[in-house]
Amino acid sequence: MSAFRTLLASLLILAAGAATLAAATDGFRAFTSETARRIEVREHPRALPSMPLETADGRIVDFAGLRGRWLLVDFVYTRCITYCTVQGSEFARLQDRLARPIADGRALLLSVSFDPAHDTPAQLAAYQQRSGDRGAGWIAARPMSAADLKALMRVFGVTAISDGLGGYVHNAAIAVVDPRGRLVAITDWSEPDEAERYVLRELGP
Repeated sequence: MSAFRTLLASLLILAAGAATLAAATDGFRAFTSETARRIEVREHPRALPSMPLETADGRIVDFAGLRGRWLLVDFVYTRCITYCTVQGSEFARLQDRLARPIADGRALLLSVSFDPAHDTPAQLAAYQQRSGDRGAGWIAARPMSAADLKALMRVFGVTAISDGLGGYVHNAAIAVVDPRGRLVAITDWSEPDEAERYVLRELGP
């Protein structure tokens, strides 16, 4: 009888532990906060706020005005010599690979600076030039207020912390925004093919 009670207690503890783990990992699907963020976005698309962005050529655009096409969005700062440099080069290559939907007005690339105090239009333009900008289908822009930047980073799940040396420690990804202006997917920054395939699959043949 004692052995039976011990076994029963062990099973109950095991079940409780499994339930706790399942709740903490979104049904055993997310073992990192980044994975959890991607699942949450995929299952619950986020509407983007309408806010002005100043582009590298001095124009003002906003997400509402960009609706009607698929957007691939990344967050960068132009002084970055690691992730953002690679991301810029990859966005330039995506300009080639998505040339047709870009030309048709069905896709657009957007890089948003989370360092708007430094990233003036001139700095954004220089970043695109260094990255090999092909000249069409890629906008680099910065939020026009600290409140807008904070709201945008919250919606996209972007984290950027000053390293005290003029740079930032930050996460990186390519976010997919649908023509309705909703954040619907987050893909790996180092796998631009994944973002490309996502958009082409949604656009169809």
